[in-house]
Amino acid sequence: PVPTAFAGTSPSPPAPIPPTAAMSEKPIPGWVSFTTSGIGGIFGWLFVHPVNTIGVRMNLSSIQNPGVSLSFVKFSQGQIKANGFADLYSGIGAGIWRQVFYASSRYGLFQVFRDNLAKYRETDLLSRLLAASAAGGCAAYIACPCEVALVRLANDSSYPVADRRNYTGVMNCATRIASEEGVAAFWRGSTPFVTRACLVGATQVATYDQFKTIYAGFGIKGGANVVASSFTAGLVYSVVTMPFESAKNRMASQRVDPATGKLPYTGLVQTLQSVAAKEGPMTLYNGFTPYFMRCGGHTVLMFFMVEELQKQYRARA
Repeated sequence: PVPTAFAGTSPSPPAPIPPTAAMSEKPIPGWVSFTTSGIGGIFGWLFVHPVNTIGVRMNLSSIQNPGVSLSFVKFSQGQIKANGFADLYSGIGAGIWRQVFYASSRYGLFQVFRDNLAKYRETDLLSRLLAASAAGGCAAYIACPCEVALVRLANDSSYPVADRRNYTGVMNCATRIASEEGVAAFWRGSTPFVTRACLVGATQVATYDQFKTIYAGFGIKGGANVVASSFTAGLVYSVVTMPFESAKNRMASQRVDPATGKLPYTGLVQTLQSVAAKEGPMTLYNGFTPYFMRCGGHTVLMFFMVEELQKQYRARA
């Protein structure tokens, strides 16, 4: 029997589900997302550029030394001894321009896409993955010319003197690529770059946003949450995207084969298959240590700066 005190009454509605950390934050204007993302990307890149240079050179060294196992420490020491530490900042201009276009577009578009999707559905892992993958692909295509210049500038001094392109800077590199190889060369390697960026979006930006919620549930707040979330996201995306990074590096730095008159790498799948067949699949992970140091370090530094800048904006808005 129903107790008299409750007879004829309707059941109380369920208590609302408390919002997650990401859901409780008020969306910020698009220009703030883009600006803070770009500043955060540049800030992080200033610290990790030398590691990126070593990573690119280690990754591409297998072309000149197939089958040779390289130690990160010994390789780094050799590069510094041969060319000086300042040489590891080769291509820093292209790296900064890359962040201006890529970092700002990638995380900026992600926040815009995520907040617009939130109007129609709950902000869950799937919506984060969709928003981040779309944002990453768009940002990569926009920034591809900067990526090509960055790879070439970072790796040029590792070639024998007779084979170097001897670019004097980012503008010299850009004008020579356009005049000597055509504007289309700026998008050489765009397929692996865009594919990698979609995966980066899914495994860095989206997982970072998701890890923030997960770690917050364990009581990890503030700066500790940012560091833990970004480091974990950096590890995930380094493992997933390294083969595509290798393919992108090879396609961006390749030269026409004088014997055949053709480029050795023509597409993403062909590049991955060719490298795996001729040099072994683990060759695609050459330079993983500096790549992870770059990815993890840049992820932590970038997101820490972005979160701090956006927190300051919200405090003043």
